[in-house]
Amino acid sequence: MNDLKNIQTFYFVGIGGIGMSALARYFKMQGKAVFGYDRTSTDLTEELISEGIPVTFIDEISEIQKEVLSKENVLVVYTPAIPKGNKILNYFFSEEFQILKRAQLLGEVSKNTLCLAVAGTHGKTTTSAILGHLLAECDMPVTAFLGGIAENYNSNFIYKGSEITVVEADEFDRSFLQLRPDIACVTSMDADHLDIYGDASEIENAFRAFARLVKKEENIFIKKNLPLDGMTVGVEEAADYSAQNVKIKDGAYLFDLKTPNGTLENLTFHLPGHHNLTNAIMALGMAILAGSPTDRLPKALASFKGVKRRFSYKIKTDELVLIDDYAHHPTEIDALFQAVDEMYPNDHKQIVFQPHLFSRTRDFAEGFAKSLSQFDEVVLLDIYPAREEPIEGITSKWLLDQVIAKNKRLVFKSALPEVLLKSKCRIKLLVGAGDIGAEVNKLTKKLKNET
Repeated sequence: MNDLKNIQTFYFVGIGGIGMSALARYFKMQGKAVFGYDRTSTDLTEELISEGIPVTFIDEISEIQKEVLSKENVLVVYTPAIPKGNKILNYFFSEEFQILKRAQLLGEVSKNTLCLAVAGTHGKTTTSAILGHLLAECDMPVTAFLGGIAENYNSNFIYKGSEITVVEADEFDRSFLQLRPDIACVTSMDADHLDIYGDASEIENAFRAFARLVKKEENIFIKKNLPLDGMTVGVEEAADYSAQNVKIKDGAYLFDLKTPNGTLENLTFHLPGHHNLTNAIMALGMAILAGSPTDRLPKALASFKGVKRRFSYKIKTDELVLIDDYAHHPTEIDALFQAVDEMYPNDHKQIVFQPHLFSRTRDFAEGFAKSLSQFDEVVLLDIYPAREEPIEGITSKWLLDQVIAKNKRLVFKSALPEVLLKSKCRIKLLVGAGDIGAEVNKLTKKLKNET
């Protein structure tokens, strides 16, 4: 392919995707002409349009801009989530345009930089956002491509220079094998995406292949007890990088960070849950290796506000706590419960969960039932299909029948305001990776007005 410097025009098929839009913003900032297509309008696509990136929502060849049709110095970028029948993408293939998958482009962008890659079936986005924020606050020349909206920047893109890149190393479709990381971490290796991999051993093999991409073993951070070689990370346990003397004060963690080269004392971190504390340690370790001044890291960490839809407080009063979270795997729901139970041990807790994908619901039904049953009230929405067709017998009712919580029910989205208002649980969680996220602001307004 041509050198990226020679590409003047970029067309993103699926530009509204969280990873795609970050790349679109990057190239727009580089002064390139950027265009795109997506199926539906969202807050993110509206932001792109307001930033001067034209987006069409009609899948017709006539919608492609003439600057793109010239083909000269044009690169087309797409995501594997695009349906095979997409007319615009098929046109680009038939006309033999230069075309790359998103992961390939991320590999091209990051290959001549100090590349910091964050991998793991859970925790990628939060860890990447913490890492990007630490480097930016320490005035390091970093570009960070995030898989979520970082609250500090209200964006999925941080730009302070181009010598260092922070990227999410996505295991879906083995995309992360396109990267060449100098420093990396693996936050978790739970079975997921079994529609792609078939079984858990294949996922583990893919993560081993990713870990081998890092040339030095001391440059890869591994959550303790994962079957990989590298620098271990833990909370209050024997590990190369470990949070010690952990306390909770005013809903925040206070801790010391033990590293192979000494201890950073009196750190403050505002995201709840041991999984998030582990993510913070990963990010701190990577930031130190990348050359961040350690005396500035405590202030940088304390100022991190989180990622939208990752344990996001929507309401926090004496009467009601409403939390929004993207969790869509049993391990993530377990982590969510640990976090909320640690912060609010004496309060009743209601979870509203929208299962994501028929195949994931089928493959992890037992785990979902067990993790959901920890809550005092369980409310299930219908399964969000995303890219899938229904699977016979796999429904939210089928899953709910396996949940042993006494107070459980299946509802439509339209009934959620009433269900939330009637519940006597002080702690309420809205959880899932589907379109439940689009309901959160409406439900927040409703609850604020009624309480």
